[in-house]
Amino acid sequence: MTETPLISIVTVVYNGEKHLQETIDSVKNQSYKNIEYIIIDGGSTDGTIDIIKANEDCIDYWNSEPDKGLYDAMNKGIGMANGELVGMINSDDWYELDAVEIIVKEYLKDQTKRIFHADRIDVYPNGSTRIRGFSTSVIKFKYFLMTYNHPSMFISKTEYLEHKYNIELKVYSDYQFVLEAFLSNKDKFVYINKSIVNFRLGGVSGQISLLDNLKEGFKARRNSGMTFFQSAIAIVCKIGLEIYKKRPKF
Repeated sequence: MTETPLISIVTVVYNGEKHLQETIDSVKNQSYKNIEYIIIDGGSTDGTIDIIKANEDCIDYWNSEPDKGLYDAMNKGIGMANGELVGMINSDDWYELDAVEIIVKEYLKDQTKRIFHADRIDVYPNGSTRIRGFSTSVIKFKYFLMTYNHPSMFISKTEYLEHKYNIELKVYSDYQFVLEAFLSNKDKFVYINKSIVNFRLGGVSGQISLLDNLKEGFKARRNSGMTFFQSAIAIVCKIGLEIYKKRPKF
């Protein structure tokens, strides 16, 4: 085991010229240097490819071709990764400059752990920010919403060899992946109480209807191993939460 293990970082992008350079810079300027950087483009028609080509000195591999969506592109990138850990940073987001160093320090303490995760900084359209911390509530995670910050995760290649992201889901595939891993062995997770990634709000998950949200959540939970009854309870909890959020405020 080397003290400087290879870490792979994958960026998936489609017509992301607006923020891609910031994402690339956050990888290129990491304080930890043994990084393999992979970019998977879905066949962009804007200036995305020009940006990628202008940064080829810090990109180990990239391709551009049509895919079946975000999670298909993520699976492609993971399949190409050679690192002991793989981080996923989308083209709207960017890492803090010591993010990988922080993860590697924890990884070197115990290489039997498979999923390292931390807090994230939510960035609103008006530029304001808020730290989204990790909630340790198992009930909240299983029955209400994703409590883990997926953009902060660095996951062992071993874990990815056992299961991938479900390309049939539009927004719940990362939830299914994490829930499946948690239900199989919750001790494989390591939480780091630091904010290591900046996440722009307003992506695909905010554009899905409540009905489709409920359907995907049910499928993700059933695919992960929760029972029909447990998954149905989660639907009731989600509806109740939506009603609560829309209650009149006096």
